[in-house]
Amino acid sequence: MDIRKVKKLIEMLEESKISEIEIHEGEESVRISRNSSASVQPQSYVQVSGPEHARPVAKDGDNVATAPEKNAEPDGHMIRSPMVGIFYSSPAPDKPLFTEPGKEVKAGDIVCIIEAMKIMNQIEADADGTVIRVMVENGAPVEYGQPLYLLRKS
Repeated sequence: MDIRKVKKLIEMLEESKISEIEIHEGEESVRISRNSSASVQPQSYVQVSGPEHARPVAKDGDNVATAPEKNAEPDGHMIRSPMVGIFYSSPAPDKPLFTEPGKEVKAGDIVCIIEAMKIMNQIEADADGTVIRVMVENGAPVEYGQPLYLLRKS
């Protein structure tokens, strides 16, 4: 099973009230469960059928690289990836870009597409502003919480 699918399942589990999910694809199976207590942050576990044992999976949102950039721009706003997937800056290779540096965007405007598990997800701006910088290359993989665009808020 593709690791991107497993990461997406973990994200879906963390965003929902479900405590456990098990998926079977042919001879492969994945079981993901969340154990929580008041004093310990929830951890996700992945158990793959076969000789491997259940092991903790690192959460991508916990690393320093996805923390807000404090020195990027004093009045800057980051549009961040809401999921793991592949970043596309236009609806198709022969179509114009959704946005680029210098262009105005309004909250709700589509700024890119992230392909996750063969589904094309339109990503919308979460604030009004002018695009200062595109933080990801077209066709590059992105992680949850990764900066996609830097805006100067209007």
